[in-house]
Amino acid sequence: MSNSRGRFGVHGGQYIPETLMNAVIELEEAYNHYKDDPEFNRELTELLNEYAGRPSRLYYAEKMTKDLGGAKIYLKREDLNHTGAHKINNVLGQALLAKKMGKTRLIAETGAGQHGVATATAAALMGMECVVFMGEEDTKRQALNVYKMRLLGAEVIPVTTGTATLKDAVSEAMREWTSRIDDTHYCLGSVMGPHPFPTIVRDFQAVISKEIKEQMLEKEGRLPDTVIACVGGGSNAIGTFYNFIEDESVQLIGCEAAGRGIDTFETAATINTGRLGIFHGMKSYFCQDKYGQIAPVYSISAGLDYPGIGPEHAYLHDIHRAEYVAITDDEAVNAFEYLSRTEGIIPAIESSHALAHAMKIAPTMDKDKIIVVTISGRGDKDCAAIARYRGEIIEE
Repeated sequence: MSNSRGRFGVHGGQYIPETLMNAVIELEEAYNHYKDDPEFNRELTELLNEYAGRPSRLYYAEKMTKDLGGAKIYLKREDLNHTGAHKINNVLGQALLAKKMGKTRLIAETGAGQHGVATATAAALMGMECVVFMGEEDTKRQALNVYKMRLLGAEVIPVTTGTATLKDAVSEAMREWTSRIDDTHYCLGSVMGPHPFPTIVRDFQAVISKEIKEQMLEKEGRLPDTVIACVGGGSNAIGTFYNFIEDESVQLIGCEAAGRGIDTFETAATINTGRLGIFHGMKSYFCQDKYGQIAPVYSISAGLDYPGIGPEHAYLHDIHRAEYVAITDDEAVNAFEYLSRTEGIIPAIESSHALAHAMKIAPTMDKDKIIVVTISGRGDKDCAAIARYRGEIIEE
């Protein structure tokens, strides 16, 4: 899909200061060396299986299926991974790579805190130093995750610039990396940023679709008709889509955070409202104001609260291979409550965006059709926020 400089159609590339060029070249060379190395892959597989708890389950949501009265719905349970989200897949891969490169320190950005917790976890496991940059706004929304990161031995630095959310945390982490290339690896949490990050993160997350395919063939003897995942930067979604891209019969749907609606300024639905731009080292679609400045975005979900989308998603959209739909806060909160009551599974508010779309389309599909929804994370981190949204205050 991508050529040597990490282009996906017009998207991707390396739009970075000269000071970072050596770091990304070193990373690309190391990755190209290790990605086909049997020893590296053996170690990574062992970490994923023994430490993270893979393969994750593909669960037939029978009650939800019956209740909606249409397509069969399966849930890919990334929420069952150690640390409670898909993030660990990529982090274990990058931390292992950093260790092989002789790095002793990991830095990361985080929005909802899931990627930060995963990075702090891997750093603790591998005996590395860890610093996590998190928008000050997000540190308030996700106080529990901040505590967890510090408990795991990481230093959490609140970022106060800009909107004090995820995009500002990314900027700060890149700045830090520039000044400490020799001993530090920037463990980027999504399929974005300069090449080779979108490719590296996708490859480590592609285990999701590899497993879905194997599990689906085992359970149903065929591929699913539709695969749905939520999209912020887009790592769980590209991981969910990747091994199906060549299978034309499988419909791929990414669900963006519409916030209070794509007709308002309080949205984070990049494909639906953004336009082509360059930011954080890549060319892709971004939410921008009329002057081409990166627009402030909003979503109830801290994890989808990013003004851009990974370059490979932008490309899949351009070639009409994947469809990107916008889901509002309201729809996501309803889905969050629905799955909790119907299947006894409390999903992350991010994942609830994907569930909301499944709830819309399943009833319109025949009973012999199959939908797979990736539950990218678990929802305990969101309970206080959803309670607030419903007008109830609970002490964390």
